[in-house]
Amino acid sequence: MTNTEIATKAPESDAQETSTPPSSEPSSATATTAPAPAPTSSSPKLSEHCTSDRPAPVGQSSTGEIRKLNDVDVYISKPADYPHAPARLLLLLTGGTGLQSVNNQIQADRFASDGNFLVVMPDLFNGDPAPNSRAAAEFESEVQSSGSSSLLDAFRLKAAETAKSFLIDMWLARHTEEKVLPLLERVLDGARDEFADAVTNGGGVYGVGYCFGARYILLLAAERQKNGQRNQQGGSGNDEEANRPATTPPQLKAGALAHATMVSKEDFSGLKAPLSVVCVENDPMFPDEVRVAGEEYMSSNGVEHEVQVYPGVPHGFAVVGEYDDANIKVAQATAYDQMLNWLKEH
Repeated sequence: MTNTEIATKAPESDAQETSTPPSSEPSSATATTAPAPAPTSSSPKLSEHCTSDRPAPVGQSSTGEIRKLNDVDVYISKPADYPHAPARLLLLLTGGTGLQSVNNQIQADRFASDGNFLVVMPDLFNGDPAPNSRAAAEFESEVQSSGSSSLLDAFRLKAAETAKSFLIDMWLARHTEEKVLPLLERVLDGARDEFADAVTNGGGVYGVGYCFGARYILLLAAERQKNGQRNQQGGSGNDEEANRPATTPPQLKAGALAHATMVSKEDFSGLKAPLSVVCVENDPMFPDEVRVAGEEYMSSNGVEHEVQVYPGVPHGFAVVGEYDDANIKVAQATAYDQMLNWLKEH
């Protein structure tokens, strides 16, 4: 049964915080809104918020450790009372800023500090986080705000945009599903071995993902064929009777994701695990068309889910980081509670 969508009402952020205009009414499953256009070859693939961190929370630092797990670098954050008190295993998948981001590490620590979850956050990019294009973005904003119309500024602006897009495209080509999924499978194998008590206690592995990592929560929460493709027909995939490749069950017991990027309608195929989804209103990185198709798939296939749309906040708002706008701070805390409570309840 689909929970009614709710939204955290927030006005447009200050000039330093990119956001979408606020709605006058909270978003809902029955609200009539103009769908965002489907992504095209010229549509953005990753937001600046996916590749650059906000300032870290004042006075906070990470408390976990980085080490190898099945030959993959991971950040591990444990509850204070673990292993004396039982915990469940949570796989946290980041946006493009990756493993070394202090904000991502603090995000993992927050889930661990609740006391219910031992958090494993893998390096999805093998030491190659997304190119930080904030300098190009700041120059673009400076030229646009100055109102300059000189040919030189126009040329420089176009060059900055082209360079930013090229760097992101090249980075995405290095981090495809064919590379990321096997890495995640190694991490899951190692985590099930080392933290078998947490897996047993939770009855499986839980997952939470942001931006780039959010798509992989969808893939891991789905029944997939042995070759890695999602099973679009459903069922157990008996290869002797149906003459098709055998399938692997979902790798997650339950998942939560926030402001996903690079997600297509097909990525919902085969989804089985309960899912909580945090969305940004009018987000070109996760268009309404894709979101609605995902909701329809989950509803028609009996996948327990909730989808909540937050207006007036920037893409990436749910990741730890400071904002001047108090309403964005409230939305960030609300989104965290949404995801945490969903995982705890499942």
